[in-house]
Amino acid sequence: MSPIIILIISIVLVVAGILVCKLHAFLALLFAALVAAFLTSESALDTYATDDAIKSYESLFGKVPDTNSTQAAYDKSKSDYLEKYKANFKKKSAMTRVAEGFGATCGKIGILIAMASIIGKCMLDSGSADRIVRTVLKRLGQKNAGVAFMGSGFLLSIPVFFDTVFYLMIPLAKATRIRVGKNYVLYIMAIVAGGSMAHSLVPPTPGPLIVAEEFNVSLISMIIAGCCVGLCSSVAGLIFATWRNRTMEVPLRDSADAKLEDLEAQTLKDDNELPSFFVSLLPIVLPVLLIAAATAMDTYYKNLSSHEQAAAWIESIKPAVKTLGDKNIALILAGAIAMATLISRPGIDRKKMATAIGGALASGGVIILITSAGGGFGSAIRQSGIKEFVAGSGADTATLGTLVMAFCLTTLIRTAQGSSTVAMITVASIFAPLALEPDLLPYHPVYLALAVGCGSKPIAWMADSGFWVICKMSGMTEAEGLRTVTPMSIVMGTVGLVATLIGATLFPLV
Repeated sequence: MSPIIILIISIVLVVAGILVCKLHAFLALLFAALVAAFLTSESALDTYATDDAIKSYESLFGKVPDTNSTQAAYDKSKSDYLEKYKANFKKKSAMTRVAEGFGATCGKIGILIAMASIIGKCMLDSGSADRIVRTVLKRLGQKNAGVAFMGSGFLLSIPVFFDTVFYLMIPLAKATRIRVGKNYVLYIMAIVAGGSMAHSLVPPTPGPLIVAEEFNVSLISMIIAGCCVGLCSSVAGLIFATWRNRTMEVPLRDSADAKLEDLEAQTLKDDNELPSFFVSLLPIVLPVLLIAAATAMDTYYKNLSSHEQAAAWIESIKPAVKTLGDKNIALILAGAIAMATLISRPGIDRKKMATAIGGALASGGVIILITSAGGGFGSAIRQSGIKEFVAGSGADTATLGTLVMAFCLTTLIRTAQGSSTVAMITVASIFAPLALEPDLLPYHPVYLALAVGCGSKPIAWMADSGFWVICKMSGMTEAEGLRTVTPMSIVMGTVGLVATLIGATLFPLV
């Protein structure tokens, strides 16, 4: 069967499974992956196995013979390796191939998501997140509360899921509205502008994390590029929010999270009861610094060969930096700091901390299942022969239009079924073969990842669970949400795409 037909069937199964059959995203992705694996032809599997075997052999033994081998011996060894590899691959059932894709993805992102869940929960329960928001509000002042809410939302949504960030910040937005007496629309939309963009562009949030892994983009590259494009989109969203705030007003109403009379008491907690600003930021900043240090070590060490003393010193610390800069180790250390901060707060004992961490892992486990099922789905799609369809016959097929195509396809799937993470996982599976072939891209694959992330923003409406969280927690009606959140999601996604296209043109980084 044609790979494009398999792709269409798989996408329809994912969307229909979630929307029509009301299946959990994990089951919808797993079922679609199995169908794609069963429909894949023998010739497509043979082509995929050959390519995979060549990459495997060259990673083990290099692309050319070593000094102890002749070209003939190298070719004979490679041919034997390929035959054995392909024979073993063809023995695998469709379920085995999907399970291997599931396991490979889980191995890459499982620890990261689990630790991100723990960090987020500990930051919330210890008051670290509250401290960050309060400090930013104090530094910028009530007049710049919109900027403060946007910046805080963006920062907190890096380790914490967007829905949780909104739960945390909406009482603060309401309390600020009570003090100021206006600008409630601005405060709500500013939180969404910051939090939703980080949710789709900056790891270790699951969506951008799995896209970065699928496209073989380093974590530090995705973090830096995601912050740059995400902040452009968030600022555009804030500008739109400022305009919308002047043209409509949403009254402060009782909502699911709190009654109005409870808000002031909730926000009058003394600052002395909260961790310091430095300690609060540490779980977010530390892993970024460690990963960046390890990346810099790889990038710049070779340039120090003429400086013997510097090279010798760096060589001595390189193992430690590389170990601490491993993305899993970096997140584990950040998680340890977040847990230590939580246990040090008054009224928190080991039992309460264990309960909090258990809840965080339960929540993170669901995300790991979804993203790993997406990995199995992606593996099945790649094996179907989609690489030839996407990549075409050469590098000329990958242009700026490819970024627009990835954006539009992600937007289509996101709008249809509501979940930005599912949309990103699905489209990443389609474009991964192109991203993994550097010669086929006239720009760094991080731009393809950014296009997918920006495409997951439009169109926030009733199909999106986040839309309902925003409306119910803020007290907005559905009509008010459609007049505020929905158009802002379109503005932010579009501005993000434009920023990505500009970056790919001016700074291709090939």
